[in-house]
Amino acid sequence: MPVEHLLAPLYIAPVTSALYTRDILRLAVSIPHLERLRAPHASATRRSPVCGSEVTVDVVTGDDGRILELGQEVRACALGQASAALMGAHALGRTPEEIAAARDRLAGFLAGSRDDPGEWPGLSVFAYARPFTARHASILLAFEAAADAAAAARHG
Repeated sequence: MPVEHLLAPLYIAPVTSALYTRDILRLAVSIPHLERLRAPHASATRRSPVCGSEVTVDVVTGDDGRILELGQEVRACALGQASAALMGAHALGRTPEEIAAARDRLAGFLAGSRDDPGEWPGLSVFAYARPFTARHASILLAFEAAADAAAAARHG
């Protein structure tokens, strides 16, 4: 093998710079409720088969089903962490239906069937991830786990 080939700079795809914006990285290090609850009414874990990212969400709900307490364990890439930060920052006081609607709207936005991510604050930060379909599962994990946990708490 020619020496020139060995010394050639490594090519790194521009995926990281396009996806891991300053806003994404800021969110990734600011996840609220980043501790499991001791006595949750329900818990749910979601895992991305593509990258192995995993999010567990614990909830305590009120009689009306609204989330009163939230705990998270997040083992995910920066995109999954950023999503967990946005979910956690605005989940308290929400109903299972509101969490499920946010999940569905975000999924539609990422897939391109919606022009906006819905009313949940901050989700437009994932606009750059829309072309990277392999990353969508990681972005959705926190909302999927929260929707599952909230629904389970209501029915359990």
